[in-house]
Parts: sequence; C-alpha cells; structure tokens
Amino acid sequence: MALTVILLGGESTGKSTLAEALQRHLSALDLATTLVPEHLRHWCAQQGRAPRAEEQAALADEQARLIDSAAEAPGTRVVIADTAPLVIAAYSELYFGDSSLFPAARDWQRRRAGLTLLMGLDLPWVPDDLFRDSPAVREATDAVLRRELQAAGLPYQTIYGQGDARLREALRAIGPALGQPLTPADPAWRDGQVPWNCEKCSDPDCEHRLFTRLIADRTRTGATP
Repeated sequence: MALTVILLGGESTGKSTLAEALQRHLSALDLATTLVPEHLRHWCAQQGRAPRAEEQAALADEQARLIDSAAEAPGTRVVIADTAPLVIAAYSELYFGDSSLFPAARDWQRRRAGLTLLMGLDLPWVPDDLFRDSPAVREATDAVLRRELQAAGLPYQTIYGQGDARLREALRAIGPALGQPLTPADPAWRDGQVPWNCEKCSDPDCEHRLFTRLIADRTRTGATP
C-alpha cells in the first residue's frame, strides 16, 4: 500500500512547489513516487475561468479519483497529492456559502491520507491572475482547513520554511511514516535519532509558540531559514 501524503493549504502557500520538490527528492532515493497535481488549477486553465457553485462537487470527486488511482497503481511507494477535496470544500464554503462538500471530503481524508501536511503561511503571497485572489482569502482558507481537521480529529503537521528548508521540514515529517530517514545529512538524524514530532503538532497555539521560538533562535544565531 502506497503512503499517500496530502498537501493542504490555500492559494500561494507553496503546495505545488513543495509537491514537485518532494517527488524529485523521493524518486532520487529510489522510492517510486507519483505526484498528483491540483485538478482545480488544471480545470481553471482549460476553462479560462473559476468554477461555479454547481461545479465544485465534480471537481472534488475528480481530485479524489486521481489520488485514489495513483495510490492503487502497482509498485507505487509514495503518492504526493497537491491538494485534496477538503481544499475544494473550503473554497466552496468561502466563495458560495456552501458547506455541503465537507462530510464527503472529511470521510475521504480519513480513509486515504497516510500523512497530512498543512502549508504554513510564512511564504509571501504572490498574485497569479485567475488563480489567486488575496492574502485574506489565503488566511481564511487556512482557518477553515484547520477548523475542519481539528473538528474531525484528523491529524496533520504544519510545514514552515523557505525553499530547501521547507522541503527538509516535509521530509522530516514523511520519514517516520515510511520508517526510514530521508534527510541523512540533517544533524537531527545523527546517531540514528529520528526527528521528534510533537503529538500536539495540530494544536495551533502550541504550533505558534514553537514556530515563534524557532524564528527567534535562528535570528539570534544568524542562521538562515
């Protein structure tokens, strides 16, 4: 059974960039890895517009189908999913006031996700014409995703960092799920020590304190993020 890693986050949170970097890195380690891109973005590019309210459910279903198909392919070890039905459900609520997609999205997430990574909001927001609205929408999407994950008791880890640092944080989360180190050059892996993951990493207050302390430590030591 393939490990399905779900990347969640609103617009301009680095999902696609991280998904591609993970696919390259894991493939280089001889782990058969499939990347499932964001179907919604592909659909918008093809149609030249954003979807209407009545089109949201089909988009969510197709994203789920693409991920399921990749996970069931023989020989696949890891599936990296650049978004999931839960994100489309969040957009449906934010743009159309429709919360009807959440039950199915939560159920699918519970059944399929081997690991859920929520993108932190530490990246600068970058406009992208048709596909991105504003930093406010990004923050609202993040709030809805956290609400749904926490209310449903779905575990997740939040990934912060710029560039390679963001990739390393994701790899440190994926490694224990695969049962092998993915960043052996990282000091945290020395002497066979697996990076520690807080069991309350989905607690937003705890997460904020940890991230604030991390930034303060790096600033004090002059380390780059």
